[in-house]
Amino acid sequence: MKEKHFQLLNLSVCQSRQMGVKMKIVFVIPDMPGGGTERVVALLANEYCRRGMEVAILLFAGHETAYPLDDKIEVVSVGNPSGGQTMARIERLRRMRRYYAENKDCQIWAFSVMGAVFSVLAARRKQHFFLVSERNDPNQYDHQRIRNFAYRFADVIVCQTPDAVGQFPDKIAKKSVVIPNPVDIGDLQPYEGERDKKIVAVGRLEPQKNHKLLLRAFAEFAATHKEYVLEIYGKGELEEELKALARELGIEKHVQLRGFSGKVKEEINNAAMYVLSSDYEGISNSMLEAIALGVPVIATDCPIGGSRMYIEDGVNGLLVPVGDMQTMAAAMKRIADDAEFRESLSRQGRKLREQNRVEQIAERFLSLTTGESL
Repeated sequence: MKEKHFQLLNLSVCQSRQMGVKMKIVFVIPDMPGGGTERVVALLANEYCRRGMEVAILLFAGHETAYPLDDKIEVVSVGNPSGGQTMARIERLRRMRRYYAENKDCQIWAFSVMGAVFSVLAARRKQHFFLVSERNDPNQYDHQRIRNFAYRFADVIVCQTPDAVGQFPDKIAKKSVVIPNPVDIGDLQPYEGERDKKIVAVGRLEPQKNHKLLLRAFAEFAATHKEYVLEIYGKGELEEELKALARELGIEKHVQLRGFSGKVKEEINNAAMYVLSSDYEGISNSMLEAIALGVPVIATDCPIGGSRMYIEDGVNGLLVPVGDMQTMAAAMKRIADDAEFRESLSRQGRKLREQNRVEQIAERFLSLTTGESL
């Protein structure tokens, strides 16, 4: 197969199909232990594999694959977390460079900042089509010069919201497009009947997700709603701190840290409400799935607008200011105490079910390889 480069467009995807040539997409990501980005990669990879395309996932800092992947998807690990060790990073780059040389016609789709950086270094002087998917708030990255340097080599940058595009320098912004996350709840039907008195949250136990705010808001709420429990799905570095805070707030018997679940949609389907407490986000996959399932949702109105894109405040969910514990607790009380409002949120939220299907989002990504979306 001829080499493909975005500016040259030597061979389009349509032409490739007509000629019987198989395009190979290589997703580049640190690891896949569970999380929103990993979930999107798994959904897209499985969809392209279903279409008969050649797909690989290159892990550069681990070897886990928490989400189900088609057996035909090639999973390659080129290293473990480097711990800041220079030699470990050099070895990682050497292995990546060898992989790209062996797959000289592959497309590189980096779904992490460092995946983009390492791919630029490993694939230098080789004409791979290079796509970067920005998965978070660009303002929150600590090494923006390094990131911007790598992104300038990308043929296209995919952002999740228009506000995210606006955070980049002009040279990067002008080759950026907006593609939201896929919404995938499979054949799972929205729960019908009286919902369990549980509040659920899904996300890594890391500072960005601000579960401490959620615990404090829940403590305020639980003072008058003692029959409710809070279930948090995810794992991470703050687990012990969160347990300690729950004890300090006197709510430890009402809080359950459930760890990672591969069936989280089924776990939360009958919940009274879902709460996203993040300080910043791209777009939360679990939030979208909760809305589509008809679970009443409360979400912080994060800076680049991921929640705002999908939630019309008071119609299909509730938006609260970032860091505002009192407003979050009041939102919980409103949903818990008003059955008619609760049902209205659920009914309106289910309309999201038919939007942003995996097949649609996969096609929008694929169209970028022909230049159709720019």
